[in-house]
Amino acid sequence: MRISLQRTGGFAGISKKAIVDTANLSPEETQQLSQLLEAANFYSLPPKINAPANQPDRFQYTLTVEENNQQHTLIVGEAALSETLKRLIEWVNNTASKK
Repeated sequence: MRISLQRTGGFAGISKKAIVDTANLSPEETQQLSQLLEAANFYSLPPKINAPANQPDRFQYTLTVEENNQQHTLIVGEAALSETLKRLIEWVNNTASKK
């Protein structure tokens, strides 16, 4: 499984990208990732979740999961993030920065 996360927007408009491949993770980390994806109900989410109102200078996240020749991409505004999606994004960022 491979996950890519791109953050765009914000005050400075700087883009940040993080990639995690389960081939480079421990079994425990792979299990954590699977649990986070399940908790967020990631595969059932629509391709785009808009923030409640136009909010300039907020981040937008594009999260793509590739597994078994299938791909699901989610684009979500910072203000529309659920707690489970926040935890998933933080985990991907933290794990990618360690590898």
